[in-house]
Amino acid sequence: MVGRFAPSPSGRMHLGNVFSALLAWLSVRAQNGTMFLRIEDLDPQRCRPEYAQTLKADLRWLGLDWDLETQWQSERSAVYVRQFDRLQQMGLVYPCFCTRNELHAASAPHAGDGTVLYSGHCRSLTPEQVAQQTRKPAWRLKVPEEDIAFFDGLQGDFSQNLARECGDFIIRRSDGVYAYQLAVVTDDALMGVTEVVRGNDLLSSTPRQLYLYKLFGFAPPKFYHVPLLVAPDGRRLSKRDGDLDMGALQRRYTPEQIIGTLAFSAGLLAKNQPISAKELASVFSWPQVRHTQTIEIAKFL
Repeated sequence: MVGRFAPSPSGRMHLGNVFSALLAWLSVRAQNGTMFLRIEDLDPQRCRPEYAQTLKADLRWLGLDWDLETQWQSERSAVYVRQFDRLQQMGLVYPCFCTRNELHAASAPHAGDGTVLYSGHCRSLTPEQVAQQTRKPAWRLKVPEEDIAFFDGLQGDFSQNLARECGDFIIRRSDGVYAYQLAVVTDDALMGVTEVVRGNDLLSSTPRQLYLYKLFGFAPPKFYHVPLLVAPDGRRLSKRDGDLDMGALQRRYTPEQIIGTLAFSAGLLAKNQPISAKELASVFSWPQVRHTQTIEIAKFL
């Protein structure tokens, strides 16, 4: 059994990030598996090395360790190039010259969560039309008119028709940065990850990743999309807002108090009491974890 925690170093971890990290770590340790830490620092505009170092220090302070050397996505461009080339050879990728304004035009179709569905405008451009373009393109993956379904360990059955509910999606941005979907599938597969634990906000992206697993011939992992921690007004916690980040938490609580609060909120403890991550691993099981989409943090702090 191989699990991982794969944060993006774009700011200080908040309590919601810690919640996902804790559940991923507990599941690995309860199964005597191997834990990876992968730093998802693909975006040079948002990610900083100092954030990554602080993130690692915060995990150690909480007692959440990992077993092998940290992997950095920024050092794996050559791997993503090979996977991108494979998709090109299959004839499944094409350049997209659409601007942000064009993508977000009022007439553009939207998914139920508000996500803009790509119209496929650039999918049928001729070589001559491509040659006439002056801006650098993003690259999109052609998706089939096909339902992709899977069972999530916490959220249950989930299905999505990629053509109708997603559209052709970007796998390389116009600035040359490889997109999350391509990178995460490649890294999880090549690292041998068998279980992915992450926030429920990524549930809808999983069918796209399963499509890539299929194209590359990789075996997909089990998925557990954990509830999102939200403020009393229903707002999701955000690094941008500094909601309950690790700096503030460390000034107010011990690691055991934070772990105990999160364990109680998840349904792993009958009452809110301090406990170490190591102690909690000995009693962890997925059936105990709340099968909900969100948890309001004000009820537990």
